[in-house]
Amino acid sequence: MNLERCELCPRRCKVDRLHSAGFCGAGDKVRLFRWGPHFGEEPPIAGEKGSGCIFFSRCTMKCVYCQNSPWSWKGEGTDKSIEELVAIMRDLALKDMVENWNLVSPTPYLGFIREAAEKLKEENIRLPFVWNSSGYERVETLEEYREFCDWALFDLRYSSRDSAKKYSFAPDYVENARSAVKWAYENTKLIVRILVLPGLADEAIENLAWIATDLSNEIPVSIMSQYTPAYMAKNLPPLDRAITHEEYESVCEAAADFGFENGWIQDYSSSDPKLALLGENMRPEHGVVG
Repeated sequence: MNLERCELCPRRCKVDRLHSAGFCGAGDKVRLFRWGPHFGEEPPIAGEKGSGCIFFSRCTMKCVYCQNSPWSWKGEGTDKSIEELVAIMRDLALKDMVENWNLVSPTPYLGFIREAAEKLKEENIRLPFVWNSSGYERVETLEEYREFCDWALFDLRYSSRDSAKKYSFAPDYVENARSAVKWAYENTKLIVRILVLPGLADEAIENLAWIATDLSNEIPVSIMSQYTPAYMAKNLPPLDRAITHEEYESVCEAAADFGFENGWIQDYSSSDPKLALLGENMRPEHGVVG
């Protein structure tokens, strides 16, 4: 674990995290916001017993519409020792009896996670890992820590450099996220989430086209209508509104036209703002997510 020259994410800050923080804000401790069983993930991830979500504080992205801003942007949460992280993962496995360990935005803390996982292996405690992220990943990091990617639950947010820069401060998002999705397609079990954003339905369609033509239309995709304005997006058109029925239908129809048959499409009329803003209202520490 090289904290003295951090290059885990595509930003490659090279910052010495023993003395300062890079773009994401992570330092020399692993910081968690919440952990517990989550029954609202896609069916293969949630299973019958729920997915053991571990929400890590900080994020390599800075999405203006982030619905998890208390811990993603603001860094709320609690620093944990390796022993405390081991205890949390042990309890998820043995007390909550979850299906997997679902690592939500784990990239800044992969070295800590590896230390904890090694200790759990010594106790013969093992579960599949879900690498759950925005998709903004370095392939080199995925390769180095591939033991945490039994499942890749990756987003594809944008298809243009301008949108990625404007809304997530990540102008190189498209090439990195697509490379990460391609790596996951070739190396592990993959689900791609497509959150339809207001005014950006065309970019969601372009990402579906890329998946279908460059990879495979057999990849499971999860198309989501749940966008609700949050954080800075409340005052930033067009992200200050919900998506329209026409925008969402255009994406769903494109998925059908491209031949996608595996995955899930949220019902537009079932979008629940309270559920969409769960992250803004979630309490820290242990508990069922939902």
